Amino acid sequence: MAYDEDLANRIRELLADEPSVTEKRMFGGLAFLVAGNMSVAASGQGGLMVRVDPEQTDALLAKPHAGPMVMRGRSMQGWLRVDDEGVRTKRQLQPWVNRGVAYARSLPPK
Repeated sequence: MAYDEDLANRIRELLADEPSVTEKRMFGGLAFLVAGNMSVAASGQGGLMVRVDPEQTDALLAKPHAGPMVMRGRSMQGWLRVDDEGVRTKRQLQPWVNRGVAYARSLPPK
């Protein structure tokens, strides 16, 4: 499955004023990197991938439409997947994008 181009465009719109943003095809989707660190991605499996503070992962999993990011059968702390239903509107998408950008900005630039 290809990533959702509409979702990618909506993410671009939210990040338009954000400095140091680059795009890179990753994980079958389109990732948005801030100062070289992944923040969010339009996932090739549908929905949104979000990079978060690993300490907040468990609490954020309680949010509607949020689930663990699973790679090679392992749940990844610090990464979430938000289903399509959880990012349909700007009001739903923006807080996730903001959270991913804030965490990426907290990391040393690459």
